[in-house]
Amino acid sequence: MKAALLSLAALIAAPAAAETVAIVGGTVAIGDGSAPIQNGTVLFRDGRIVGAGANVAVPAGATVVDAHGKWVAAGMVAGLSDLGLVDADGIGESNDQNAGHSPFAAAIDIAPAINPNGVIMGVERAGGITRSLVSAGTSGSIFGGQGAAIGLGVDAPPVTRARAFQYVELGEDGGREAGGSRPAAYAMLHEALAEAADYRRDPKGFGGREKGSLVKRPDAAALLPVLGGKMPLLVHVERASDIRSVLALRTDYPKLRLVLVGASEGWMVAREIADAHVPVIAAALADLPEEFERVAATESNVGRLQRAGVTVAISTVDASAPAQQRNLTQYAGNLVAISRIPGATGLDWGHAFETITSAPAAAIGMDGEIGSLRAGRRADVVVWDGDPLELSSAPVAIYIDGRPQPTTSRQTELLRRYLTPSEGALPKAYQH
Repeated sequence: MKAALLSLAALIAAPAAAETVAIVGGTVAIGDGSAPIQNGTVLFRDGRIVGAGANVAVPAGATVVDAHGKWVAAGMVAGLSDLGLVDADGIGESNDQNAGHSPFAAAIDIAPAINPNGVIMGVERAGGITRSLVSAGTSGSIFGGQGAAIGLGVDAPPVTRARAFQYVELGEDGGREAGGSRPAAYAMLHEALAEAADYRRDPKGFGGREKGSLVKRPDAAALLPVLGGKMPLLVHVERASDIRSVLALRTDYPKLRLVLVGASEGWMVAREIADAHVPVIAAALADLPEEFERVAATESNVGRLQRAGVTVAISTVDASAPAQQRNLTQYAGNLVAISRIPGATGLDWGHAFETITSAPAAAIGMDGEIGSLRAGRRADVVVWDGDPLELSSAPVAIYIDGRPQPTTSRQTELLRRYLTPSEGALPKAYQH
């Protein structure tokens, strides 16, 4: 063990990914649903977690960081976002989320468009977000295309897994995209899957029929992994009856790996979702009947789903724009708080933190790779100055893939520049 313990102030300049790093003495939040561990150790080497907990041995030669009085937690995974696709809300040329004039839909692959240098990325990273599931929106079709899992590190390729899932809108939004009704949306989905099955049976013959087909050849090809159960199908629905209709898709397509998104009325059919072994990326605290399909929304939705045995992540789906992913800690903290309200159903601390770490990863089959401090996972570690689910807490050190990351953003740099301006430090526009 190195003779001197590194302070957290030196953490950002300390270890590279190839070193063995031990962060000792902090309260460890693994992110797997377990309770926080007092006076624990997080050990990682070559960008991967070696161990985390109370009885982790620190090997000789390791770089040791003192985290007494701090929390050492798994990096947050944003359940579903547009990070890397949108630089500025309301500015069309900076927005790669929607492609309403494209001839393609399911074939759209967002991975090449991810911008790791967007201003928003730095803001969210500084708030403790280390990974995100990113999806395009829908426009003119129920299909949003092939989403990706991304990392927010400044010194690594941004895409962790390209073509990680396919995204579909049903319910009210899907009905609008399909021509005006839910039946039209379901007809479009069934026909698209049927045409993909035709393409699988006869790829060459499909070309002769493509002109009269609902989907293009690239769309059909993109849906083949969905049909074969190799790619999760994320379906945005809110109403209980829509959830039942989505679960019924397996009658015709038994290999579908379904994931429900939103699911504000999921608590009404929680047992059916659990029996189908379908995970949910839920709207965190959607408790108002803002739309007809969310009349039965309740802030107890996530707690009731989890109690029924459903794997539940939370997201900013249905949140007022712009959706700020760093607010996920507040949503998870609220789920802990409502567990203390008579008649309400919330989550304990460990399971609340799980909804913003390993549960989103598990929804798309990546919990063996990201989302927790379990051995073998990517070393995405955030050191907080207090409980991560308390609004007063903030990250003081961030690792992604074992590499130290800045805890600042363009906004904090601008604040530092203009908070105490000096002669000559301001642009001309500020001189009067």
